[in-house]
Amino acid sequence: MVEWFQQSWMGPVWGYVTAQIVLILAIVLPLLLAVAFAVYFDRKIWAAMQMRRGPNVVGPFGLLQSFADGIKLFLKETIIPASANKGVFLIAPIITFTLALIGWAVIPFDAGWVLADINVGILYLFAISSLGVYGIIMSGWASNSRYAFLGSLRSSAQMVSYEVSIGFVIVTVLLYVGSLNLSDIVEAQRGGFLGVNGFILSPLLPMAVIFFVSALAETNRPPFDLPEAEAELVAGYQTEYSSMAFALFFLGEYGNILLMCAMTSVLFFGGWLPPFEIGFLYAVPGIFWFLAK
Repeated sequence: MVEWFQQSWMGPVWGYVTAQIVLILAIVLPLLLAVAFAVYFDRKIWAAMQMRRGPNVVGPFGLLQSFADGIKLFLKETIIPASANKGVFLIAPIITFTLALIGWAVIPFDAGWVLADINVGILYLFAISSLGVYGIIMSGWASNSRYAFLGSLRSSAQMVSYEVSIGFVIVTVLLYVGSLNLSDIVEAQRGGFLGVNGFILSPLLPMAVIFFVSALAETNRPPFDLPEAEAELVAGYQTEYSSMAFALFFLGEYGNILLMCAMTSVLFFGGWLPPFEIGFLYAVPGIFWFLAK
């Protein structure tokens, strides 16, 4: 596609820039849509566990509730506490949201379907996940609130702690495959034990379990949701945020959840490869298998 834009009337330079913008939008827009439905299903599951209905008014079965909430947050006023550091207070959610997006640049959705197929893709993802701590620390400190500050300390300590285990898992996969490129890691899972694509039936299965538990802690999901701890800290580091600033934190959090799911698919489930080495399964587009996993 890049070559097509470069050979058009726009020329090689502007054609390349336009192609990159189109590719970025092709990733960001579906990602934001996926976040909206992830929030919806998350709320539905919580409602079922608490024996209530959950979102069921806006749209059929409440499917448009996330979009209604997004419009509401967009139209609300951004209230900055009088004692807050205004610059850092506003930059923190932007950092969190931006880091959640740029991590997707190296995720291969199918063979050749990757924005930046770099040779150190797995290290890039590890670095991006590590930088996410800064946005949380900045939000807690800039809010000048005890609840927000304690929540940010809890969250940063938990994220840094479990990055160690994620790092060990990544090193194990690296040594097993011999490459830091995510596309090479997916291809290394082709034709596994008993014709199963992926590392599930391999010695790396315990690493997949460790990665799953660490990903729950990294994204503040139960039972590792101590940083929010509504009964103790109100809403954690997000306590003083409202309107679009709060929405950016929310989008960043669920964007990171989906990113961890994508990393699990690429590292252990064979990415875009079909689950079994059966000929007719390869007729299905690889992006379908990636999303299903």
